[in-house]
Amino acid sequence: MTTLAIIGGTGLTRMDGLTVTRREMVKTPYGAPSCPIVSGELGGQEIAFLARHGSAHRIPPHRVNYCANIWALHSVGIKRIIALGAVNGIHADCTVGAIVIPDQIIDYTSCRENTFFDGGDDPVEHIDFSYPYDQTLRQALTEGARAVEGVRVVEHGVYGATQGPRQETAAEIRRMARDGCTIVGMTGMPEASLAAELGIAYACCAVVINPAAGTNDQPVDAAAFPAAVTHAMDDARQVLFRTLQSNTLQGS
Repeated sequence: MTTLAIIGGTGLTRMDGLTVTRREMVKTPYGAPSCPIVSGELGGQEIAFLARHGSAHRIPPHRVNYCANIWALHSVGIKRIIALGAVNGIHADCTVGAIVIPDQIIDYTSCRENTFFDGGDDPVEHIDFSYPYDQTLRQALTEGARAVEGVRVVEHGVYGATQGPRQETAAEIRRMARDGCTIVGMTGMPEASLAAELGIAYACCAVVINPAAGTNDQPVDAAAFPAAVTHAMDDARQVLFRTLQSNTLQGS
């Protein structure tokens, strides 16, 4: 049975090379997930794939049904998730094109359904979220990124999760930098904490596609966004393929 899932983000609505064996639209108590879960084989591993923004990339980050997505993956037996995400770089090390494997996250989102523990008939639980990303999956991603020629990997980082869909102001980025954030994206939360609530190991492969607002002399280039995403996600696909073949993942 497939126990590993990849969640695709902006620019990655399907997994090229995946030999599809099943498509399933899972019903959940939280409504419909973003799209059907696609299962198959890639890189010698049985995986499931879910496109966070929908198959046609029509769901903005603040409208993603994170609860339904994570519940659906859990219901089909997923125990580990590797999540792809396009981000902007705050720290000088997180340059355009870099693959960042964050080890911490700060949540700046608002008004999102962000827990399965909403009371009612079930007891309230307070999960330990000290270390939000699974170390084994992070190590596998690091190995995968190192194995791809020309890819620059940043092995640690703090993901600042914002509400979106607008980009941040320069002042917001300065605040986030003071908080310790090294990258900024719009989908990291509550996805990570929901996975933790259901006992699913979770890691993020963040692809830097722009400098964050105010970190250089140029405004965030929205016109260059599609081309930057396409190029970055080509690298991300290679990193994922290598990750699936990594000694760490094969042995876990």
